[in-house]
Amino acid sequence: MNDLDLEKLRVPLTMPSYPEGFRSGFACFVGRPNVGKSTLMNALVGQKVAITSNRPQTTRRTVRGIVHRPDAQLIIVDTPGLHKPRTLLGERLDSLVRSTLVEVDVIAFCLPANEPIGRGDTYIAKELAEQTNTPVVALVTKTDLADRAQVGEQLMAVDRLGEWADIVPVSAQASYQLETVTDVLCSHLPEGPPLYPDGDLTDEPDEMLVAELIREAALEGVRDELPHSIAVVVDEMGERENTRPGKELVDIYASLYVERPSQKAIVIGTKGSRLRDVGSRARKQIEGLLGQRVFLDLRVRVAKDWQRDPKQLRKLGFDQPT
Repeated sequence: MNDLDLEKLRVPLTMPSYPEGFRSGFACFVGRPNVGKSTLMNALVGQKVAITSNRPQTTRRTVRGIVHRPDAQLIIVDTPGLHKPRTLLGERLDSLVRSTLVEVDVIAFCLPANEPIGRGDTYIAKELAEQTNTPVVALVTKTDLADRAQVGEQLMAVDRLGEWADIVPVSAQASYQLETVTDVLCSHLPEGPPLYPDGDLTDEPDEMLVAELIREAALEGVRDELPHSIAVVVDEMGERENTRPGKELVDIYASLYVERPSQKAIVIGTKGSRLRDVGSRARKQIEGLLGQRVFLDLRVRVAKDWQRDPKQLRKLGFDQPT
């Protein structure tokens, strides 16, 4: 994973000044897979910094998004969904989430308004009850997908589920109560100077964001067994030399890894049709991210059972969390 220790980021920047009572710190989004954590983080930040999909377990790393306010700086840490691991990759993702919980200033537990509380939610609630030194805020997400009665019933069910510092209903899609969520999370941050320069929305390197945008494009329209079997690595990325002014171009060469030859055939599609579609959609997103024209070359490779192979996991950037 190679995620930075959050404590190492708590080094104040050299800033001209900041208001008295200014708050800054980290909030961690947790929840079972596919409850809207990444979508909510993107909405709060105001820009896409984490990929989203209706496929569970889309998030595989901790992704940090930064919310700037006149009175506070909130760094949101989006985490993979907590679930019962079935592979070595799953075990490492769960370990990553647990290591993040002890490093943040406030935890936001996300539960969707349109789904009944299940065993996964209860399991996470018990885990969070052990975080006695960190306030936990319950966020009832996706309220746009539930009527008023459902939302009310879910709020009461969440209240019975545990002891929460606050409970807030929210909808990223409808922009409902986004400011309230930020207010509540910031209220639990310690006083201190900003940790990132004004204007920074994430600390993710461009290569990592590009790889995630390619994976997001690949997840669309594939069969159910594929999302957990696709990994993306940017092999090479840089501006093309000797281009005319106004014609600058970024060359990106990336590999999509799957576990079996049959999966490779699915990703490529008939005569390469699906891979071309993935490349076209990913290129548009990447050009929006970089603000430059992009040449994107995609290759599909097989790394047999990479989700269960420690060597393959290291090669693909999924190191054991420390």
